[in-house]
Amino acid sequence: MTDAHTTGIPQRAPAPPGATGALVLADGTVFWGRGIGAAGNRVGEVCFNTSMTGYQEILTDPSYAGQIITFTFPHVGNVGANPEDIETVTPVARGLVLRVDITDPSNWRATRHLDDWLKNFDIVGITGIDTRRLTRLIRDGGAPTGVIAHAPDGKFDIDALVRMAKEWPGLEGMDLAKEVSARQTYHWDETGWTLGQGYGKLENPKHHVVAMDFGAKRNILRCLANAGCKVTVVPATATAEEILAHNPDGVFLSNGPGDPAATGEYAVPAIRQVVESGKPVFGICLGHQMLALALGGKTTKMEKGHRGANHPVKDLETGRVEITSQNHGFVVLPESLPDTVEVTHVSLFDGTNEGLRLKGRPVFSVQYHPEASPGPQDSHYLFERFVQAIEGKY
Repeated sequence: MTDAHTTGIPQRAPAPPGATGALVLADGTVFWGRGIGAAGNRVGEVCFNTSMTGYQEILTDPSYAGQIITFTFPHVGNVGANPEDIETVTPVARGLVLRVDITDPSNWRATRHLDDWLKNFDIVGITGIDTRRLTRLIRDGGAPTGVIAHAPDGKFDIDALVRMAKEWPGLEGMDLAKEVSARQTYHWDETGWTLGQGYGKLENPKHHVVAMDFGAKRNILRCLANAGCKVTVVPATATAEEILAHNPDGVFLSNGPGDPAATGEYAVPAIRQVVESGKPVFGICLGHQMLALALGGKTTKMEKGHRGANHPVKDLETGRVEITSQNHGFVVLPESLPDTVEVTHVSLFDGTNEGLRLKGRPVFSVQYHPEASPGPQDSHYLFERFVQAIEGKY
């Protein structure tokens, strides 16, 4: 599509010739493009991610439930898709927005075209969008609600799509962890990927960790296994009694989507009891926010969420700066934390909270994703720190 149409000015410009996709925002702005992936309509919060690589991991990250992802990097899909680079079996992202058409895959690990992969998982996408303008719109005005539509016949009811966007309640107050969490307890022993061998298997675990699954990424579980931990994954709704019945050496609080205050209605009492039991606790992303709530803090919706693989975070204890991967639209309010809780990490982009620790206890968490490798492995030490906490060395 031409820039004149992708800008969305005028807002109700008719569909240009060849348009089979549209991104319709709640304020009536329309971005025209070419549909890819599954046909149909999906409503959600429109966000952007600045990562240059890892699009398959991003699309399968359970934390993106309820969201339509705009990729700021133009060349997405050029390395195809494969069955290994996934963070969950069933992707939950609502859709994806791209600047450039997907090219044929050019990578020895690719097993299928990204468009075919999107169709297989019923994900709606659109290309030909002025993603720079859309990104500026999100940056300046916050993440809007929108509907991504793919109609192979080029027929769209824009008024109906605007109504759909306006009627969607938004992520604030929405508990999405239940939708992406495991339905039953399972065990995990898969370790990291190596060239020529694929994923490994933990043979002689040193410790046993119970992971509360609010939407856990597989690579987090692999990092725990790499650190020598056998992992028992329990549903987000597990009680403290159910967690402690597994007699874990430590408890992990996973990442996940949605409003932490909503998920906290049932999860915070369990987390609070686990902390009171004296077990070491480590949280990531939503798990970080849930721990903050359990310790007496508060969270709020961010005007500008953090999503990308180039976010600098400062460790206040060491002064070291880590390049991190992030994906969150809610944040812990440091001023709400009690005196017993210490802020350990801050964002160098906007000064928001990125980590905390319970003073005198083996309990800590970070907002970012240490299992990712944007630095490339600046933050992997946190898994070793968790093991040290289990062993009484931290």
